[in-house]
Formats: sequence, structure tokens, C-alpha cells
Amino acid sequence: MKSRYSIKEAQTQLPALVRRAEAGVLTTITRHEKPVAYVLSAERMEALLETMELLADPAFLQEWRKAQAGELKYEPLSALNG
Repeated sequence: MKSRYSIKEAQTQLPALVRRAEAGVLTTITRHEKPVAYVLSAERMEALLETMELLADPAFLQEWRKAQAGELKYEPLSALNG
């Protein structure tokens, strides 16, 4: 199955496109050959939203950059037990 559909094609194939989305396949809906919408699973959408929320948090970004630069100290999980 292809991954790009015109609006008209998508209308006739919607149940199949939803099943594909549930299986993790991203589908692009086009109008005049230009992307106008995407069909993706709820799980994938939730993951994207969570990522966007994290990237919008300045404190998270600061800690993430430190981790990427190797500036953070990591402890084994066993250290949590006291």
C-alpha cells in the first residue's frame, strides 16, 4: 500500500488507513500533490505531544544538554534503596 493519498482516495480508503495507523504506518493526505494532513495512531500522537511538552520545558532542556555533554553523574538504581 502506498503512503500518500489524495483527499478523494483517502475518503474511500479511510478504514484501511486507520488500521494502518494503528499498525504504526504514517499516511500523508494531499490536496493538489501537497500534504495537508496525516493519519497516525493515537499512541504515536501522544508520544509526539509528550516530546513537544518536554522540549518546551527550559529546565528539561538544560538537564538534557548536560546529559548529552556527559556532565551528569549517574548512580545505579540500587543506590535508591538507601
